[in-house]
Amino acid sequence: MSLIGNIIWLVFGGFISALGYIFGGLLTCLTIIGIPFGLQSIQLGVATFAPFGKELVTHPEADSPLRLIFNIFWLVLFGWEIALAHLVSALILAITIIGIPFAKQHLKLVPIALLPFGRELK
Repeated sequence: MSLIGNIIWLVFGGFISALGYIFGGLLTCLTIIGIPFGLQSIQLGVATFAPFGKELVTHPEADSPLRLIFNIFWLVLFGWEIALAHLVSALILAITIIGIPFAKQHLKLVPIALLPFGRELK
């Protein structure tokens, strides 16, 4: 069932969203300071390609001081906008019964969009 969901997800916007995250991550990687943030954006893009059948995993070292600092910078610079986009998409999709599974996938992506360091979809 997750294969069908992922195919429909890709056809109706998931592919473009994932490419946007990956392209933005590559642009961010052009600077040395931006490399960690670019890698997280690329990771978010890969997770956006196929979110059905995956769960959010928090690593044990997710609350280390360095990851906390990176998450704060991410949240201020990028995270709130990405999370807001996922929330708006989820609200729009939740209007119809057919869109509810896709809205759930957008809501699954919100925590990793807010604080990606130390978290991933597996």
